[in-house]
Amino acid sequence: METWSRMNCDPIKTAIPHRGPMLLLDEIVEQTQDSIICRKTFRENEFFFQGHYPDFPIVPGVILCESAMQAGAVLLSSQLNGHRGVPVATRMNDVKFRKMVLPGDTVEIHVKLTERLADAFFLKAKMMSGSDVVVRFEFACTLAPRPAPPEKEMA
Repeated sequence: METWSRMNCDPIKTAIPHRGPMLLLDEIVEQTQDSIICRKTFRENEFFFQGHYPDFPIVPGVILCESAMQAGAVLLSSQLNGHRGVPVATRMNDVKFRKMVLPGDTVEIHVKLTERLADAFFLKAKMMSGSDVVVRFEFACTLAPRPAPPEKEMA
């Protein structure tokens, strides 16, 4: 089993189409064939803090889930073997929020692929802040066709 560790943001940008401000992963800490650990520090200037409880900013739960699903998409990209599809979420189950994430907090995102049926992928996610579980859930995704790049006009 091959393991990758301590990668910066470049492999993430190669693996998934997300870009700022919606790229919600900072680095890949470790990756195997069926699991990945990523890290994200939520900085005070993140776009969502402007309106999500401005007097007491917290990371929205949907952003936490999106971070985990992006980690899952990075994991799946290694299994797609040149397939032009991009993983998109189809469901989330048993979402449990355990602890608030505040500006300046760093979380570690653990995602494990539990099953694959053709182009349907089933995963489990757990996000940690230190030794505390922040959120835990199961999710599924499928491959959506990636649109062809626009043709350039000749002048």
